[in-house]
Amino acid sequence: MSLANIEITLLTAKIFSKSIYAPGEIKANGYTSYIVSPRTESVIISRHAILGEHVEKGQPLVTLFSESVAEAQANYRVTYSEWQRVKKLSKGTVSESHLLKSETDYSSALGRLTAFGLTKQAIDNIVKSNSSNLGEYTLVAKNSGSVLSDDFSQGQRVAAGDKIMILANEDNLWVEARISPKKKLSLPIGTLAKIESGMQVHEAKVIQEAHTIDPITRTRIIRLMVENSDDTLHSGMFVNVHFQLDTQAPVIAVPETALMRGADGDWTVYVEDHPGEFEAVEVKLGQALGSYRQIIGLATNSRVVTKGAFFVASEISKSGFDPHGH
Repeated sequence: MSLANIEITLLTAKIFSKSIYAPGEIKANGYTSYIVSPRTESVIISRHAILGEHVEKGQPLVTLFSESVAEAQANYRVTYSEWQRVKKLSKGTVSESHLLKSETDYSSALGRLTAFGLTKQAIDNIVKSNSSNLGEYTLVAKNSGSVLSDDFSQGQRVAAGDKIMILANEDNLWVEARISPKKKLSLPIGTLAKIESGMQVHEAKVIQEAHTIDPITRTRIIRLMVENSDDTLHSGMFVNVHFQLDTQAPVIAVPETALMRGADGDWTVYVEDHPGEFEAVEVKLGQALGSYRQIIGLATNSRVVTKGAFFVASEISKSGFDPHGH
């Protein structure tokens, strides 16, 4: 037994960890990313950021021209001047209704420019300089992040709501894992998983589970969150997802090396019923548990050959003894 490196293990039922594989794809965090788009039909004049660039909050992204914005800017210039003039008049010089109308017109003009996406500084510049180009306005980054998409050309006319850029903070990303609905897996929020991308391994945890089946792939989507502080993961990458789970109850399991095929093709393990004496016992296989396999049909506290089973099987075969009576 020593020369053959035979190892005997006393088997007891216990909780085992197991890994469930699923293909996955890295996605931008939908809660920290946003689409840069005009709020009115416009023509793109120039770009200030490119694909893959990291931009800071407030950084200019793209300058556009719009007839609607030009009209709104001109109206704001007029209403602002009128409101400033009326405010300076003493009470009794101007009626309450005229004062209210002037303020309302100014607030309406200001609100319209804000709705178009103009910054406070850009709005202030409209009345500071009469030489400012009416109709031109610049969209800026609302948050820091990376440019994930910039599919447009200078001079292109875009409609309200058209996607110009997508910005996302990639410090943490989503992973969408796809699992066959036939697998009755319980993956509650907080379930841990390992994300493999090439030689890189990241830890992630389940944050959401879709309650519908994807009509194209016929799979259910499990969404995970993964930290990306080293900036090695990017939206669109395909990854391997390994969910880390524990068995729901204690089970008996042996290393894969302990399992052998019997003469009739059934799975067997070798039990030491007396010191140095082994008996082949048929078992049924249960769930895979990493490098271990659950076995069914073996009494707890059995002493099983977990290393060197092939040698034991060979010696029994040489003796001509058939444990199944065949």
